[in-house]
Amino acid sequence: MTTIVTFVFFTALVAVLTWLVTRGKSTNDETDYFLAGRSLTGGFIAGSLLLTNLSTEQLVGLNGGAFKEGLSVMAWEVVAGCSLVFLALFFLPRYLKSGIATIPQFLEERYGPGVRSLTTAIFIVAYMLILLPFVLYSGATGLSHMLDLEANLGMGEAGTIWTVVIVTAAIGSAYAIFGGLRAVAVSDTFNGFGLLVGGLMITWFSLKYAAGETGTMLGVFEKVREANPDAMQSLGAKGEDVHWPTLFTGVLLLNFFYWTTNQQIIQRTFAAKNLAEGQKGVLLASFFKILAPIILVIPGMVAAYMVTKDTSLAAQIDGDDSKVYGALVRTVLPAPLTGFFAAVVIGSILSTFNSVLNSSATLFSLGVYQKTLRPNASHADVVRSGKICSTVVAVFSVIFAPSVFMNVDGIFGFFQKLNGVYFIPLLAVIMFGMFNKIANEKSALITLYAGLAIMVWGTFFDGREDSETGDILAEGWIKTVFNSGYHFMGTVFLGLVILQFLLTFWMKRDQPYVQKDAGLVDLTPWRPAPYVGAGLIFAVIGIYIWFAR
Repeated sequence: MTTIVTFVFFTALVAVLTWLVTRGKSTNDETDYFLAGRSLTGGFIAGSLLLTNLSTEQLVGLNGGAFKEGLSVMAWEVVAGCSLVFLALFFLPRYLKSGIATIPQFLEERYGPGVRSLTTAIFIVAYMLILLPFVLYSGATGLSHMLDLEANLGMGEAGTIWTVVIVTAAIGSAYAIFGGLRAVAVSDTFNGFGLLVGGLMITWFSLKYAAGETGTMLGVFEKVREANPDAMQSLGAKGEDVHWPTLFTGVLLLNFFYWTTNQQIIQRTFAAKNLAEGQKGVLLASFFKILAPIILVIPGMVAAYMVTKDTSLAAQIDGDDSKVYGALVRTVLPAPLTGFFAAVVIGSILSTFNSVLNSSATLFSLGVYQKTLRPNASHADVVRSGKICSTVVAVFSVIFAPSVFMNVDGIFGFFQKLNGVYFIPLLAVIMFGMFNKIANEKSALITLYAGLAIMVWGTFFDGREDSETGDILAEGWIKTVFNSGYHFMGTVFLGLVILQFLLTFWMKRDQPYVQKDAGLVDLTPWRPAPYVGAGLIFAVIGIYIWFAR
């Protein structure tokens, strides 16, 4: 009962505080609803960036990856620090200059309306069928094992997962549908503080539990190294999901797209009060991403050591990496704190879920409804269309959550492979368009369609059969030829850039592209930004060198 009361209290507290901060703020037109009136300051931008990203796909997925492969999975967090520096210094000034609300809007300005329509559809479908289902499923799995919900609810595993998925989606939808981006950003910031405290708390108790009564917490790392020397290596060995050469191919590209051109992440930077505030928020988020392995990797590494000593924990995990974090929390966290941490986990799920819903609504309302279906629609009608879109996307994401990810081995790696299907083609076209001024819309569309076809074929249709079961093996030929799906992504990216370059010999704009200044925000940069950015990149390099020894 104490756990439930604590959980309800902290979950409700965030909702009340968000309401107090945002009450009286208009959400009647598209700028207010989708971009918080372009009023966000650095602190809210950093908090919303982090919490939109840091959800159960990291808490559950990355710690599960660290359980299997050790420190090398930190690449998904630490390398992100570098990507955010590029967002602050290179991409954000260009985005704010154009005054856009969505990435497809930027692509329309650069290429044309056809590219905008296609990329809008890609984003919405991918969020509905890949990202949101993964967030809901990983969150439900984590909560189920933390709170032993199967026993407490008297349901089987599938019934418990469906119940948690539906309840979480309903709460998250309320934030996104009725509060808009301002409510999303504010609630994300409050939940971010809770996640920081709660995540550090799990790391602390994990180290303390593993140290025992006579050992020290720092001594646990030596125990981890002795049990598995590779666990403390920053550069993954051959055969691991993040083998070190992939840092320069698919892993780098996925990170780069996610943090510089992915609508659901960078939408809150479009809402910056000015460029200086946007850069402060992005660089602050970069600093915390570099430190994120303390919360998202170390507990999984410690759990891998603990299962060699604790048969109860080993039995709870039973070789399933999606169960690692939940079982660890149940084992090391004192009972009075369980309700608080469950609220933190719910907050992390909600932060990503409601942010993605808001981004989906923004893409549909501004890119489809207002642009194509009803060009003369009123502000209220545009906002209403966004709320309807959010509802539809939420319903489909609930349906697909257990269907796509249940019984998947290596859930975080599988999720990244799915992301690559649309990340790689979009990144190729966006990057080429920024550096090349003459490529036209037709060249971009051909490149996008070709990239999607190749990535879908390479990810899902391998053609090789398992000799024992007769099942079709995903990535069989990719592993044979490229040694990694991430190398395949890097090869496809390079091939798409070359393809579009060749197409420009026949497919050129009438006039070279010149970006226009929308004049919506002050574009004066934050003066220390280049120096802070350089320091963060050197910090990433230093971490890799230190742990590669």
